[in-house]
Amino acid sequence: MSFKIYPIAGDASFRKFYRIILNKKSKIIVSTQKEKYKNLISYVAINRFLRKNNILAPKLITHNYKKGIIIIEDFGNNTFNKILFKKKNKINTYKKIVDLLLKIQKIKPKTKIKNIGYNSHIIKKYSKKYLFQESNLFFDWYLPLFLNKKKVLNIKKKSNKLLLKLYNRLSFPNSYFVHRDFHVENLMKVKNKIGVIDSQDALIGHPAYDLVSLIDDVRIKTSNNLKEKIYNYYLRKTFKIHRKNSKDFFDDFRILSVQRSLKIIGIFSRLFVRDGKKKYIKLIPYTWQLLEMRMDSEIFSDLRKIFKTHIPKNIKKKSLINK
Repeated sequence: MSFKIYPIAGDASFRKFYRIILNKKSKIIVSTQKEKYKNLISYVAINRFLRKNNILAPKLITHNYKKGIIIIEDFGNNTFNKILFKKKNKINTYKKIVDLLLKIQKIKPKTKIKNIGYNSHIIKKYSKKYLFQESNLFFDWYLPLFLNKKKVLNIKKKSNKLLLKLYNRLSFPNSYFVHRDFHVENLMKVKNKIGVIDSQDALIGHPAYDLVSLIDDVRIKTSNNLKEKIYNYYLRKTFKIHRKNSKDFFDDFRILSVQRSLKIIGIFSRLFVRDGKKKYIKLIPYTWQLLEMRMDSEIFSDLRKIFKTHIPKNIKKKSLINK
């Protein structure tokens, strides 16, 4: 019997990943701290739900939730980030990914889904509470690296009044399955199919959210022209209600892109400060670019003024490494 096990690169979470090869067959071990095993339960439940709806997600092989371990199907190492990096003409690949997203969005989401070896898993709705929890990470973790507490609280208070107005004007209902991290690093080429990983944080939410994750992906730089092509392809292929109300949909897209960029800058700062993970902070300047690009619209004029007045321009380029 031949047996090998070795660690593989993980994500931004607290989970650890290992590849185990037994008799030339490969599987993935996912482990976590015992008290955080519910994250694994969510992952297994969502994957099972996706598979039942003909979306390729890792199959559970075995589990020991209380010890914080699951063993799942191995999708290999060929992420679509790697595939797109090698391609000059990227749009055809993105079209295939958008087709998958549309297939996912046709799934009728359930708030309660059955799980293996555990109670049912509840998929929650993406409420304004979640939107604020996420965008507040920018004010709670990023700005304190450069500004004193009083200034941060002032910016946060003023910004959140405006963000509330923006979140209140979102037009489309929270009635779609939302992966929440639908970007090319979480999409795998498995033979001739696209496999979806890292789905444990899925919620029922806005149809534009996963599109934002794909188009305004902070991990892969794409031209504005390509972003526009992907967006237009989605709109052409999508539900009539999106096309009929395309201006409202694009406003929603921009609002959620701004919200997501604030969240990501905050998360990457927290990973650096709290967890000592430095590799993500190099992505912050590009995230700032995306944030400012999507804020270049009349609906963000007041928020832009607050940022311009109170957040020094030079901090967007400052390195956090020496902090």
